[in-house]
Amino acid sequence: MIFPSNKKIYFASDHHFGAPDSRSSKLREASFLDWMNKIEPHASHLFLVGDLFDFWFEYEKVVPKGFIRVLGKIAHFVDLGIKVHYFIGNHDLWMKDYFEIEIGAKVHHNPCDFTFGQTTFFIGHGDGLGPNDIGYKRMKKVFTNPLAKRLFQGLHPDIGMRLGLYFSKQNKLLSGNQDTHFLGNDKEWLVQYAHRKLAQKHRDYFIFGHRHLPLEIDLTPTSKYINLGDWITHFTYAEFDGTRIDLKEWKSK
Repeated sequence: MIFPSNKKIYFASDHHFGAPDSRSSKLREASFLDWMNKIEPHASHLFLVGDLFDFWFEYEKVVPKGFIRVLGKIAHFVDLGIKVHYFIGNHDLWMKDYFEIEIGAKVHHNPCDFTFGQTTFFIGHGDGLGPNDIGYKRMKKVFTNPLAKRLFQGLHPDIGMRLGLYFSKQNKLLSGNQDTHFLGNDKEWLVQYAHRKLAQKHRDYFIFGHRHLPLEIDLTPTSKYINLGDWITHFTYAEFDGTRIDLKEWKSK
């Protein structure tokens, strides 16, 4: 893919809007919207790498209430011709087609390869990848089971959303927030996963979320692992200008 001149590609993940409460979530939403306004003139692509919401479930005719300004801004980006890619995270495993049909964003259910100019990327949320994380991998199979999804859809949306939000906030295993400290290069499972994928095929950058930690780790002299952090405590994002990628912190005025 030819990289457009004078444009940039942006990456962000783990916003968890809706948590821990409406008031603090709205403050973080406002900060994110400020950031989107700032990058709008410069962006050619925006990658939202999972867990934009703390809980998301699409019924046949119903989607979660709220977040209208964020959803509207994403739709505005698409209308401007900015390519928006959304990667499913562990808090939005049940996303179907709302983002694609109503907003126009491309939804990815698995990690994907991208090439911009001469630079290659491997991008995904990061949940359930690499060694360990066994409990979550088992839980993910349960939550993505078609029968389990149909049973949940049978609940009234008011009940289903309350139940989903409760478990999303209470269950640290589900949220992926149980280890928000750096484990060391040899123990970070996404680093190990990136090394395994790198042995199969070279990528210049491996970009993930899920860990809620802003990390930049050299895998080899020509390949780097980047974790995007979050928009809860770090407010970090990555910016690619066609030559290099930088991990940055957003500070609202």
